[in-house]
Amino acid sequence: MSVSGAKPVGFVLAGGASRRFGRDKALAPWGRGTLLEHALGRLRAVCERVEVLCGSDPRYEGCGARTRTDVVAGAGPLGGLLTGVDAAAGAPALFLPVDMPLLPVGLMGALVARLPGHDAVVPVTARGPEPVCGLYAYSCAAAMREAIGQGRLHATAFWDRVRVRTFGLDEIQRWGDALALFANVNTPADLDVLLT
Repeated sequence: MSVSGAKPVGFVLAGGASRRFGRDKALAPWGRGTLLEHALGRLRAVCERVEVLCGSDPRYEGCGARTRTDVVAGAGPLGGLLTGVDAAAGAPALFLPVDMPLLPVGLMGALVARLPGHDAVVPVTARGPEPVCGLYAYSCAAAMREAIGQGRLHATAFWDRVRVRTFGLDEIQRWGDALALFANVNTPADLDVLLT
């Protein structure tokens, strides 16, 4: 059960290997800093406490936020979500991928506002759910652990056990085109497109 009225804890998901990017994309330039700094700044606009989830290997020390390795190694994005939900210590956990630089602060705040009565709030675009941009209460932790234990590592694998409130296109479009807002930086060319 989440702590009633607790403010969300923000987590930058930065545990990927950046294979298609060719180097650590979290450290790629964005604005006056890096993608990682940009993500931390946006989460700080919504959350008092922010941390970086760095996957299986410790990295990003000195980024201005606490860093955490996954509580279950090799569990992919779902392992990252579980790590954040555990670390939030009963408060809701708000996740932002480091490679999604156009997601508006206002949209993240809207996810937080819609959590009461649910275990999770997740945006859904024409591509489908965007679970790594969601907000999760601690009540999701047991279902996440069970899915991981069964080898079901997709970030939505536990949804059948919790109350998910989807945040649909009609709501997202208030901030602009959903596909543009949720654009990922997977390659240097992707980054160039988003910077122009």
